[in-house]
Amino acid sequence: MHELSIASAIVATVERHAGGSPVTVVRVRVGRLRQVVPDSLEFCFGMVARESVCEGARLELEVVPAVLRCAACEHEWEIEAPPFWCPECAGGDVAAVRGEELEVESIEIEQEESACIART
Repeated sequence: MHELSIASAIVATVERHAGGSPVTVVRVRVGRLRQVVPDSLEFCFGMVARESVCEGARLELEVVPAVLRCAACEHEWEIEAPPFWCPECAGGDVAAVRGEELEVESIEIEQEESACIART
C-alpha cells in the first residue's frame, strides 16, 4: 500500500510549511496515473497525522484525470485504463500530459483568536 508513504510525505510537507501552527485542511492534487485509492489515502493520512500539526485536519483530494498526447498526430485524450495507444492514428508513442500530479496544493492553518482590549 503506497498510500502510507504518500500520506507520510504529505504530512512532512505540511509540517515544513505550517510553522508549528495546527492545520485544519490539507488540499492535495493527485493524478489518476498515480493509482492512489482515495479512501486508503484518507485513512493513512489520519494515522500519520496523529501527534503532528495535521492531527484532526481534513484531507481534500482533487483527482486529476489522466490525459495522453500522441507524438505522431498530437491528439490528446483522457484515459481510464490501458492500453496507451492513440485512438486516432493507433500510434504507440504517447506521453502523459496530465495525471501524474502529486501536489500539496494548499493548507489552512487554525487562526488563534486575538484578545481585543477596549479602552474607554
